[in-house]
Amino acid sequence: MTGSSLPEVWLRGPLPGIPPLLQPVAHALTQAREDVNAWMANFPDTLLWERPAGVASVGFHLQHLAGVLDRMFTYAHGQVLTEHQLEALTAEGKPYGVKAATLLKQFNTQVTRALEELATLSEDTLTQPRTVGRQKLPSTVIGLLAHAAEHTQRHAGQLFVTLRVLAQPR
Repeated sequence: MTGSSLPEVWLRGPLPGIPPLLQPVAHALTQAREDVNAWMANFPDTLLWERPAGVASVGFHLQHLAGVLDRMFTYAHGQVLTEHQLEALTAEGKPYGVKAATLLKQFNTQVTRALEELATLSEDTLTQPRTVGRQKLPSTVIGLLAHAAEHTQRHAGQLFVTLRVLAQPR
């Protein structure tokens, strides 16, 4: 269960418009969005870049959550990263006066875009080869989409732990 009385997203049935083989990806992204938004409620901007015990900050995780989705879906479409995407990657984790609400909105927007893109994908394309990064490492469309989902879940979990540590009395 999440913080609500609803079951986890994957137990609520298929998401409309998403091909059956892509439902697990859509479920994971939707669950992460729900969780991150619930966890970030009332989070103070003053703690956004804190790194308790040297772990990544909440700000980094929010930037990275949006950025990795953008990058993995770019690769899944068989494209290379743009200069803007490379600059955003370099900027991840660097405080620059942005508010938590802005980073959360960017993450939410990226999840919405990802879900919209999933709805347009044909299951026939899932095993098509794709490459990743400058080294052109091998993957497939489904490999990139599955990685986008699991990586999002991984960083959502790390974000949660960092939030819990920051919430402890000092």
